[in-house]
Amino acid sequence: MNRHPVPLAAEHIPPGAVPWRTPDARRWLAAVPAGWAHPGWALAALAGSFAWDVAAAPVAPCTSAAPCGTDWPGLGAAAVLVLTWYWVWRQPRLALAGLAGTLVVFAVGGGFTAAFGEPSALAFLLAVAFTAAGLVHRLAAAGRQRARALAAAGPVVHPLPAAAGTFRRGRFSFVLAALLLAVAAFGFLRAGQIADAYEERAAGATHLTGRVTGLEQDADADVLEVEADGRTRRFETAYPEDFPVGSRVDIVVAGDWAALVAEPYDVFGWELLVLAGSVAGTAFLANGVDGRTRAKRLRREPLPVLRVLVREGHDDGRTWVFAADDREGLRPVLSFHSLHAFEERDGDDADGDEDGAEEDDDLEAAVDLDKVVGILRGEDPLPPLREAVLYGVPCTGAEVVFVAPEGPDDDEVSVECSVTAVKPAAPASTEHRHRTGRSRRQPRDESAVALTPTTAPRVWRAHGFSHAVGLALLVMQGGGIWAVLDDGPSWSWLWLPLALPWLLTAVATALTWRITADHDGLWVMGAWRVRQVPWDVITGVRHSEDRIRVHRAEDSPVDLSPTGWAWLERRLGREPHAVRATEELRVLMLQPELRPLEKASAGRQGMPVGPPLSALSVLWGAAVLLLL
Repeated sequence: MNRHPVPLAAEHIPPGAVPWRTPDARRWLAAVPAGWAHPGWALAALAGSFAWDVAAAPVAPCTSAAPCGTDWPGLGAAAVLVLTWYWVWRQPRLALAGLAGTLVVFAVGGGFTAAFGEPSALAFLLAVAFTAAGLVHRLAAAGRQRARALAAAGPVVHPLPAAAGTFRRGRFSFVLAALLLAVAAFGFLRAGQIADAYEERAAGATHLTGRVTGLEQDADADVLEVEADGRTRRFETAYPEDFPVGSRVDIVVAGDWAALVAEPYDVFGWELLVLAGSVAGTAFLANGVDGRTRAKRLRREPLPVLRVLVREGHDDGRTWVFAADDREGLRPVLSFHSLHAFEERDGDDADGDEDGAEEDDDLEAAVDLDKVVGILRGEDPLPPLREAVLYGVPCTGAEVVFVAPEGPDDDEVSVECSVTAVKPAAPASTEHRHRTGRSRRQPRDESAVALTPTTAPRVWRAHGFSHAVGLALLVMQGGGIWAVLDDGPSWSWLWLPLALPWLLTAVATALTWRITADHDGLWVMGAWRVRQVPWDVITGVRHSEDRIRVHRAEDSPVDLSPTGWAWLERRLGREPHAVRATEELRVLMLQPELRPLEKASAGRQGMPVGPPLSALSVLWGAAVLLLL
């Protein structure tokens, strides 16, 4: 039985607040950025082109004139680049500034000149241009969403509820930023101390010129043997290719202490600490500043209001917003994480408000024991829909506030403020059904509408992302065989009989899985065989963790895994093919009138590719051994 949304008392609905109806919500969703502007494509282009450019660029050797010590300018450029990658995903405006800084560094290093002769440099410039175009497109799409939300809300505006006015944003981010930047500062000081200690020692040391007589490799490092002043000394080096045997090198000697002038000390670990701390600290600082700025902007002036429906997600506690007339909660419009805001008590000052807000945030972690037990048993009910009033202009990346009843048996209302940016819902509600668990209870009318009675058997097969996963695993398998056999006979060969069967099964399944439905049942083709499952023994069809499982009465289930990458497909705004196949198979299981009338021929049932793939793997291994 469907439950009606929990009503919001009339006294908590501002005068003139209009419902956000489905046509307006769909127009808002239609303004989402195009698929090509998804940050994943930009990050892949940037990372791939940057790796190519770094691999193609010559590396300056360590010399006495230009020793390899600390490189803070290069580390700063790396920090800007990594931050830009993060901001491409989270902060489009900051990402544009980061791209500008990256281009400045690129120009200083002669990248624009190199782009005329180096394909790798040109590819990086094109990736930057593609990323910038995607960022501008995303910002323009957010502007269109803002305009459509304003049009739906109308001219009526109202101030925020009193509790939202005292809500503080960014405190946790600021604390983390301070800690991480302090760690980066400590790493910087420690690296400086090591460099200063070397300079102090070298100033009073004896400078000698020696000859490299040997190079040894042990488990920890490469060791140079240098003969100078009638004595052989040993030096660890990170770049043995810069010091071939027979070459001349400069060293400094002070008693038992000696160092290479070209490679005087190693602060690589401290540099990594500085890079990680500064990047993470700056990212948290920017998030805190952005969140606090947006929250202050909300409190600055009266805001448009919209009447909506809200529901808390099962898995991650996201707040899902639905159109006011979507009484079943079938198609969410947007989502965000939120926390309760509490009205300021008499006599509290600003600092007291922040402390109270922090304590109240801690109360959000308290969960009823009965609810925990229900979740563990899989008996937790779907959170109810609640009527709500949404304050602010919803658009991608915005901050909003909403007022909604606490629950179906509670007369109190809660004021909640977003603590993450607004995110449009995925098309066809696939992400919401996955997050909230509604797919377990969702009527299958939508899938049933797409299916009509047919005579010929129906076939669902691998395609798209499943093929991509299979090809990636195939490359991994080929590279693993090469790496294991390249070292000659050793204990590492035991890896082959242990891991190769799993890889072969995964590759063959991802590339060619197939399910055929005919008059008698399902023909499930995996990596090694085709199994028939009659309709009268099927008790359920499930999809989880990129696995399709057909449950059978009084027998073990039939599994296909992997069948794609559902997480990435959802993030790209697509409905996972394997999930759709599972829903349609479930419809056929429950509605016999939609099942095909004919039996599937051997050709329609499919041919497993596990055996020929095994033969190809053996041939590949033999070819590797012959090439060694």
